[in-house]
Amino acid sequence: MRSKCLWVSLLLLLLSLTNVYASGAVRIRDISRIEGVRDNSLVGYGIVVGLAGSGDTSRNSATLQSVRNTLQNFGLTLKTEDIRSSNAAAVIVTAELPPFAQPGDRIDVNVSSIGDARSLSGGTLFMTPLKGADERIYALAQGVLSIGGYRFESNQNVEQRNHPTSGYIPQGALVEKEVETAISHDGSLSLVLNQPDFITAERMVQALRLQFPQLTVKALHAGRISVQGVADDDVMTTIANIQQVRITPATLARVVVNEKTGTIVSGADVRIDNVVISHGGIRLKIDTQFFVSQPQGLVGRIGDGIQTTVVPQTELSVTEDTEAFYANDNTTSIAELVDALKTMRLSTRDIISILQALKQSGALHAELVVQ
Repeated sequence: MRSKCLWVSLLLLLLSLTNVYASGAVRIRDISRIEGVRDNSLVGYGIVVGLAGSGDTSRNSATLQSVRNTLQNFGLTLKTEDIRSSNAAAVIVTAELPPFAQPGDRIDVNVSSIGDARSLSGGTLFMTPLKGADERIYALAQGVLSIGGYRFESNQNVEQRNHPTSGYIPQGALVEKEVETAISHDGSLSLVLNQPDFITAERMVQALRLQFPQLTVKALHAGRISVQGVADDDVMTTIANIQQVRITPATLARVVVNEKTGTIVSGADVRIDNVVISHGGIRLKIDTQFFVSQPQGLVGRIGDGIQTTVVPQTELSVTEDTEAFYANDNTTSIAELVDALKTMRLSTRDIISILQALKQSGALHAELVVQ
């Protein structure tokens, strides 16, 4: 009897898990983050050396002064006007310092020219300190650039691919200082939603209250949830358990169209009211031919104001495409509408025009984003 009850309990558990996954539930960690856990932007000014004559020209006094200061650190004293090399370029180095990065970790950096260098191909970034918003140095960047493009010039002919004035150094910066991350304050945590929504926030609160009755959970607004009552010695375990809780977030009614590429992306359950669509196109063709009009029997008489003229003859032709007609009696989804319009052999751009007209008429109950 006891074994039978155990099997029934396992069966109910499996059914509940199946319902959770089938309903489109996601983990809380996928739709929110812990307040205080964030990336930090780093930036620095550096010099790329080793360029084959494609660096900054002598018009960039900042580059010349930077090269002079660099050489001065090695005991070489030169005047700025004595530096004529174009094998160096001034650059801005940027990076993102991830949370909980420790000294000795490596991060990727991006390098971009700020002078008139033609290409950074083959260059090496000289040691560059990277600072945060507090003006403290958190990492040092150095290494060989990976460009992913090229630029070749010969006899005023240029062959270029991508942007050779921007580069990338994978694992090119060494973290020197840790960023202190405060997660809990007096036993309280805050969850920040990636996309603020009242319905999603309420579902998160109800799920957390059910899973953790010992905690005080409440939504401060549509984008932030407060969790109180977390023990100081159990913060990490509590966060790990909270992030594994699954909920079904509220879906956004949004249709995204790209006129350049003809792409339409939408949720299949976006609804459309009763509507009648009539779409037809008119093509206007203008064909102009020019003929020469030469007076008869007047050849050779010059000075009488008689001359050869060019007479244009224009022909207009109008062609009207077959009109597409669509009507729905009951509320339908945008997926069904697009399928119906496709069967009418309408192009993607025509469908985009129809969607824009539907939004203006009030029949499309979704946000229309045109890119």
